[in-house]
Amino acid sequence: MTLALYFARRFLTTFLVVAAVFAGILLLIDMVEQIRRHAGAEVTLGQAARLAALNTPEGLYRILPLIVMLASVALFLALARSSELVVTRAAGRSALRALVAPVVAALLLGAVAVAVVNPIIAATSRHSETLSTELSQGVASVLSISQEGLWLRQGTPEGQTVIHARRANLDGTHLFGASFVTFDASGLPVTRIEAAEAGLAPGHWRLTGARQWRLTDDNPEAGMRHLPEGAELATDLDAETIRNSFGTPSAIAIWDLPAFIASLDMAGFSATKHRVWFQMELALPLLLAAMVLVGAGFTMRHVRFGRSGVMVLLAVLAGFAIFFLRNVAQVLGENGQIPVVLAAWSPPAIATMFAVALLLHLEDG
Repeated sequence: MTLALYFARRFLTTFLVVAAVFAGILLLIDMVEQIRRHAGAEVTLGQAARLAALNTPEGLYRILPLIVMLASVALFLALARSSELVVTRAAGRSALRALVAPVVAALLLGAVAVAVVNPIIAATSRHSETLSTELSQGVASVLSISQEGLWLRQGTPEGQTVIHARRANLDGTHLFGASFVTFDASGLPVTRIEAAEAGLAPGHWRLTGARQWRLTDDNPEAGMRHLPEGAELATDLDAETIRNSFGTPSAIAIWDLPAFIASLDMAGFSATKHRVWFQMELALPLLLAAMVLVGAGFTMRHVRFGRSGVMVLLAVLAGFAIFFLRNVAQVLGENGQIPVVLAAWSPPAIATMFAVALLLHLEDG
């Protein structure tokens, strides 16, 4: 037990050091990117650092499997150079048994990342997007789906228009039972339009069965007028913007994802992308454990055998290959080419089997 705790502590310490190095690199890169992105808004160094600090956790989370793999490589190289692995084997412990503690630590690390860090990153991502929009002095188009229907927001220099629809088609470009409320720059409502249907065309909404009220009149109901069929309402939205307004699944806390997926299904939208992300998050602990095994498989050899540099290079290449395979499987799952469960769980399962086979070959021949 003491030896297992020692290996687990060494692994977690190495992981924190590697993560801190990557955090510093990502922070500096993102600061430069924020200054470039908001060059016209005269963003101060402090504001850029704040935005970069909010984005850095998400960047680290994306490359967490690679960080774990590099931590595993660094750990077992250090143990091999200090001959601690030789002493461990001489004490009667096999290499696979010595790996139990780091693998369990990686599983726990993945569980904590999914259950605790994931919601934190979702909150920081949303806050970062809000701050970035404010600094750009722009108005973001926002889409929200709830049991009450579909909500959109389009922005112009003159103000905003909030759009509500009871239901919509799959990509949100054709609305049924649509309501458009326009606000001026000070946030006061100006007009309201109710339409039986609204179809998105380049640069405008084409309205059917529409009525308009001027909310600035003393009696808006008395001034209600029917708009002609095919009346147009200017917009800066397009189909791609509406799809992107769903936001990435990573911006939604994993605890809220099941309810959000149910809302998408109820509104008639495809939730495949979010289902794939949800399953991939559940599979993250297994992927981290596989990365530990991959790193160990190439670097548990004693340094006197030589070719340590080559083995480290092979370990890094194997880690990147698994990471690439995971991304490919994610894209295939999101496009419906393969089942969601297969897209999420096959890369960590394949990586685990590959690493165990490598360890058995190198240790037992």
